[in-house]
Amino acid sequence: MSDEFVQVLDWIAMLCLLAGALLTLVAGIGLIRFPDLLSRMHTAAKPQVLGLLLVLVGLGIRLIPAETNVFNIGTLVLVGLFQVVTIPVAGHIAARVGYRSGRIRHDLLVKDALAERLAEKERTQEAERAE
Repeated sequence: MSDEFVQVLDWIAMLCLLAGALLTLVAGIGLIRFPDLLSRMHTAAKPQVLGLLLVLVGLGIRLIPAETNVFNIGTLVLVGLFQVVTIPVAGHIAARVGYRSGRIRHDLLVKDALAERLAEKERTQEAERAE
């Protein structure tokens, strides 16, 4: 590869790394500053994952000129894939636990769909017990 192309790749990688680090920093600040559990769950999941993906893209771009980049790029893809798959599931489970333990501020909810589902489930269980 030409030296100019490698320099362009380095600048793109640097921009991705800086943007990813900034998003991760904003996510960390949001965890401290937001008032309720659901807002904190949002800031823990969305910008943190995007920040990590930008850092991984920056690392991947930086590793392109290297001779043995197949294992490195494959590892970065696996790390990104596992983060994208597991973070939403963990956030959903943590939000449900917070809801059931009473740590949710109900005055901030626009629609409480989980309360409706739990009430429906309780009605069906009471109907089954009455039979």
